[in-house]
Amino acid sequence: MIYRLIVERKLRHAFAALNRGDYAPILGSFAATAEHTFYGEHALGGSRHTPAAIRAWYARLRKMLPDLHFELDSVSVRGYPWRTTAMVAWRDRFRLPDGCVRSNQGVHVLQLRWGKVVSLRIHTDTQKLAEVARELLAQHVMEAGLAPITDAP
Repeated sequence: MIYRLIVERKLRHAFAALNRGDYAPILGSFAATAEHTFYGEHALGGSRHTPAAIRAWYARLRKMLPDLHFELDSVSVRGYPWRTTAMVAWRDRFRLPDGCVRSNQGVHVLQLRWGKVVSLRIHTDTQKLAEVARELLAQHVMEAGLAPITDAP
């Protein structure tokens, strides 16, 4: 279906924007009411539901991992414009302030309604990310030691 190809293309463009450090297209893709969840007990963990909290999360991500780069393994899109589920399997890499390169892998699970993201759930190796947060904090990236950005729905 052409619709699925369009959604896949938009998702690939969104990750390309993330790779360039351009978070504006991502922020513009969320519906006015959306859920943004990153699992795990670390500075990027928790759930957000307001545009302000989601924007703050992406600002923190940029401060913690400024050169974050994703390589997409697969993109799967199912459903219709009024109820779409998409999954993006990825591998990432980034450099810590001391120059060490780290990586992780995971899956973004998105629910879309009429082209807007109403739910994004990020699944990754949270133990690995918690260790990266500890390393970042030891290297004076203070955002890595903050409590998760959360809000009430």
